[in-house]
Amino acid sequence: MTEVALRAIDDSDLDALYEQGRDPEAVWMAAFTAKDPDDRAAFDLHMAKIRAAPEGILRAVTVDGRLVGSVASFVMDGETEVTYWIDRAFWGRGIASRALAMLLESVPVRPVFARAASDNVGSLTVLRRAGFTVAGTETAFANARNAEIEETILRLDGPARTEPQDG
Repeated sequence: MTEVALRAIDDSDLDALYEQGRDPEAVWMAAFTAKDPDDRAAFDLHMAKIRAAPEGILRAVTVDGRLVGSVASFVMDGETEVTYWIDRAFWGRGIASRALAMLLESVPVRPVFARAASDNVGSLTVLRRAGFTVAGTETAFANARNAEIEETILRLDGPARTEPQDG
């Protein structure tokens, strides 16, 4: 089994994270992304902002020491939310589930919310396995698809599951 770990984001990680965030298939699945994933200046500004936010947690996700993505919590409109991004080459291996569970151990507040495009089955599965339940849906503009789509809002009230569940 591979070793999934979280660590602080370092400046040397930014090039790889930027490239991961430009993958067209991953951008399509995430849907709610930056207006232009190829805009490096906007990426750098966004990363500087979230790295400096005192109420958030941003971590690099590594597999056997190799950077494969990021996971974060942040506060928006008074609610704590989580997000993650895993390099598409590593999808389907349980890495997002393990990284999210590790992050949630360090998030002291509940409830915690998450959002995913309603057709992003993989991400919804990761969130449900962590113990999130569907709290509702809304229609919102998805930059990656240049259209309004349905987004599922999920909520975690108790502790995260530490072991991914079947189903």
